[in-house]
Amino acid sequence: MARRRIKRLEKLKLSALLTFFRCHRGPSDDHSRIGTVGFSRVVYVNEPERLKEEGFSYPLNEVSTTKYNLGTFLPKSLFEQFRRVANFYFLVSGILALTPLAPYTAVSALAPLCVVIVATMAKEGVEDWRRKQQDHELNNRIVKVHRGNGNFEETKWKNIKVGDVIKVEKDNFFPADMILLSSNYPDGICYVETMNLDGETNLKIKQALEVTLDLKEDIKFREVRQTIKCEDPNANLYSFVGSMEWKGQQYPLSPHQLLLRDSKLRNTDYIYGAVIFTGHDTKVMQNATDPPSKRSTIEKKMDKIIYILMSSLLMIALLGSVFFGIWTKEDIRDGKLKRWYLRPDASTIFYDPKRAALASFFHLLTALMLYSYFIPISLYISIEMVKLLQALFINQDIEMYHEESDKPTHARTSNLNEELGMVDTILSDETGTLTCNMMEFIKCSIAGTAYGQGVTEVERAMAVRKGFRLDDDIENGGHKDNKIDDSPHVNGFNFKDPRIMDGNWIHEPNRDMIRDFFRLLAICHTCIAEKDENGKISYEAESPDEAAFVIAARELGFEFYKRSLTTIIIREWDPSQNVVEKRKYELLNILEFSSSRKRMSVIVKEPEGRILLLSKGADSVMFKRLARNGRKFEEDTRRHINEYSDSGLRTLVLAYRVLDDKEYKEFNEKLNAAKTSVSADRDEKIEQAADSIETDLILLGATAVEDKLQKGVPECIDKLAQAGIKIWVLTGDKMETAINIGFACSLLRQGMTQIIITLEQPDIIALEKNGDKLTIAKASKQRVMDQIEVGIKQIPPSTHVSTESFALIIDGKSLTYALEDDVKLKFLDLAIKCASVICCRSSPKQKALVTRLVKQVTHKVTLAIGDGANDVGMLQEADIGVGISGAEGMQAVMASDVAVAQFRFLERLLLVHGHWCYRRISVMYPQLYQEGVQNILFSWRRILGWMLNGVMNAVLIFFFCITAFEDQAFRQNGQVAGLDALGVVMYTCIVWVVNCQMALSVNYFTIIQHIFIWGSIAFWYLFLLVYGAINPRFSTTAYMVFIEQLAPAPSFWLVTLFVVMATLVPYFSYAAIQIRFFPMFHNKIQWKRYLGKAEDPEVARQLSSRHRTSSQQRMVGISARRDGKAMQITRETELEIRE
Repeated sequence: MARRRIKRLEKLKLSALLTFFRCHRGPSDDHSRIGTVGFSRVVYVNEPERLKEEGFSYPLNEVSTTKYNLGTFLPKSLFEQFRRVANFYFLVSGILALTPLAPYTAVSALAPLCVVIVATMAKEGVEDWRRKQQDHELNNRIVKVHRGNGNFEETKWKNIKVGDVIKVEKDNFFPADMILLSSNYPDGICYVETMNLDGETNLKIKQALEVTLDLKEDIKFREVRQTIKCEDPNANLYSFVGSMEWKGQQYPLSPHQLLLRDSKLRNTDYIYGAVIFTGHDTKVMQNATDPPSKRSTIEKKMDKIIYILMSSLLMIALLGSVFFGIWTKEDIRDGKLKRWYLRPDASTIFYDPKRAALASFFHLLTALMLYSYFIPISLYISIEMVKLLQALFINQDIEMYHEESDKPTHARTSNLNEELGMVDTILSDETGTLTCNMMEFIKCSIAGTAYGQGVTEVERAMAVRKGFRLDDDIENGGHKDNKIDDSPHVNGFNFKDPRIMDGNWIHEPNRDMIRDFFRLLAICHTCIAEKDENGKISYEAESPDEAAFVIAARELGFEFYKRSLTTIIIREWDPSQNVVEKRKYELLNILEFSSSRKRMSVIVKEPEGRILLLSKGADSVMFKRLARNGRKFEEDTRRHINEYSDSGLRTLVLAYRVLDDKEYKEFNEKLNAAKTSVSADRDEKIEQAADSIETDLILLGATAVEDKLQKGVPECIDKLAQAGIKIWVLTGDKMETAINIGFACSLLRQGMTQIIITLEQPDIIALEKNGDKLTIAKASKQRVMDQIEVGIKQIPPSTHVSTESFALIIDGKSLTYALEDDVKLKFLDLAIKCASVICCRSSPKQKALVTRLVKQVTHKVTLAIGDGANDVGMLQEADIGVGISGAEGMQAVMASDVAVAQFRFLERLLLVHGHWCYRRISVMYPQLYQEGVQNILFSWRRILGWMLNGVMNAVLIFFFCITAFEDQAFRQNGQVAGLDALGVVMYTCIVWVVNCQMALSVNYFTIIQHIFIWGSIAFWYLFLLVYGAINPRFSTTAYMVFIEQLAPAPSFWLVTLFVVMATLVPYFSYAAIQIRFFPMFHNKIQWKRYLGKAEDPEVARQLSSRHRTSSQQRMVGISARRDGKAMQITRETELEIRE
């Protein structure tokens, strides 16, 4: 089987088929810079030890992504813990508690702090240990390395050195950055999947230099000695400059020979490569960022609160110490003892009137410790307990469990739980995060007739929003084809229409055009057909949409069967005679697809002798190329394309023309002359030749392919948009792909103005070919700045009410300049004014830089979500990183703060778990989430208000208790209250007041609230009973204070009741006035629920519209698409009425 495959490959040189084959470009001017600064890398292929001998020092291939190591864990982790102001304060207090100044034992001060610190450090250690295990698995993978005499031995990745020759086999990852030397294909090409680097699922073609093509066997590397000189390590994934010296000749190297670490070898049996970058020098590691130490916004604000409390504490302690010093100094005056009972004449240094200043200072230190309850460590312990419980609730939520993959949602850290309720901007990867990496042929338009009855995710979501349900088994003309519905699902094919399927297309009025349509799909591509042992045909394609077209043609009776260098064989089923016949087409030329051409064509000769040009491409370029007699169905096709786009489908237009022999001969001569040209404008000549033949086309129709979104993505985005959360997409995909997916998930819609910033423009492209780097950079930067300025002017000012929405789309090359210091603020200004932002062809580092820009400039909470290694930097840079535990490995999950199985779980994660309100309101009114985004519930106004409330309660409790017990007898025998009894009475009132106010502030009671609120009060009385019964050597003044003194005294119970009521009345009055006259959004909802109107859709709409500001208009999502469609229909109706 393998031998037959090799023989077949020897006949097929795919690079010879491609007119625009990327590996044939001429050398760049940058090669002249090799050996200068930035281009000083030297590699001796097959001689790794020679590098060391000549003084070159390159790192080994072992990588580490951990935050700590054995030596740095303790100091770095302790530093992280004592960055918290409170922890540092308690540490100082604990140290002072070791001195005689302490009013309590050192154990009581240090033990709680040690528990908090140790627990937090252990949690950090466990998380980092998981990263260490992942690194260990990666570093110990096995690959074959040449060890001399043509022998390749299995070696661990971590032991690979620069200069080693590596043999990588099919479906394995590349262990380092390498130069491709050869492959099992005769022309040295290989297919590479770079999903872990840039998120793209389509395969890239790489090709070795012609001089190394014969190195196809292990034994041939016995005498190979080459010298490679190239650029120094850098983070640019899409450029490479180098040269290879072999047998006295110099050969230029380009990105087409570069194989990057963490990309995968696909559809190729094996390759040989020379290692040039290892370990942290590789491009993927150059794009990595160090694991950050994340702290939540509330935790940072708590530090500021602690500063305020510490300042208050210091003022109180300082004031008391000053008066203490004055009074102590006056204890002995003129030899007389003022407070004789304190024996100031025989006191220690702490009370010595002769050293009053020093005594005052020591009193200050004692007071700082004594009043430390101003900053109770129990608060931090309580917060940590609450966060752990919240994380437990997230982990145990069955509605965020993905049954197919058996993966629950996992909060990997509890530090950032509250941040989930404050997210302002989501920065999302695209491929594998929003999509399933699957393309399905679902609809088509042929000869002006729309075919295909399948339902897309977007259509289904829009139907649900309108209040009715769409089934997949859609009926047509009052009948349903149950046979189709029961047929097994074929990957890549979701087309359902009885008019076309099962050969019924022969009964259609335009059957000849239908036949030509599917023949075009079966012929116009670069796929390779593979036959397994059972005779079943499968396809290897550069992109999933190409595979979907070929599969669709096969399922409808036009099977692409085999190709060679000069032929394509199609097996066609003739429904009229029920026979399958082979049609052999002579393959003359392939005019490859490119982002600038936006189309692909093939020229073939039919068995009947006609020469055909078959073309497929974007409607923006194809309609311009139609002949006058080829536009018969243009209007209907355009309408269908718009409908498909509204449904989130990716469309291509199909057309053809018949060429006569003379016309083709002239074209072929012109094309061959351009291909053999060695001038700088070679590519332009080739494109001109192709452009000249791709005209006067006859329209066949259009395809509609669904880039399969993950389940629930459109609905999730709609809910998040309603909540006022902005969504940016940062993807490594091409611009066309990103835009199509934007439409599919409702981030883009028809009628939305697209502001596109790109450097793929003729003058910049020409400059790149002829200019130097400095000139290119200067012109490119100016062009990006000009486009940003134009975009800003397009958008009306915020004071102007407008229903028009804008989307910003920028490519990676432009993003490089947009992120420079003097441009990035204007770029961000434009971006935040747009409803949607899509950054295409973004490198991992650019994703991280965009995230950092949004986070640092807007000062709002950012959330990044992704599923691959290329998303790690973005996840680490964002305030919250969410990793999708999908099919791309665990790199994203290991770098994340929360791991989910599907993007749709973000809705529940943010709007339910991230929000303080209960599930029903969060689901009904996503706008309620804005209270967290705007930080209303933890604003300085509310913080200071609670502080003022605490001071008022303290004053009331103190003076009421003092007044009630100061002189009066409170027991039957006439005894007055001592310090011990008075202290217990005050603290009892505090326990009641705090818990009762907490009960009043709770909006929804569960058993947990009841246990903790009323249980805390009960626990206080239980503590008095138990502690008071302990031997007085330990319980001291608390001995029997409750049983013997307070419990029998009615005044104790009456004072407690009166004080609690007196302190609750002001709080209750304020709450009632605020809810009645100055309600927040959740108060309005509670009031409507109380009146029984919360379920009324009109009431919900009014609440939503009142809560949204003009800057938060719903511009994206299914709802926006539905509203936009309704507005369009309304306008069209009004125009018809006027006419």
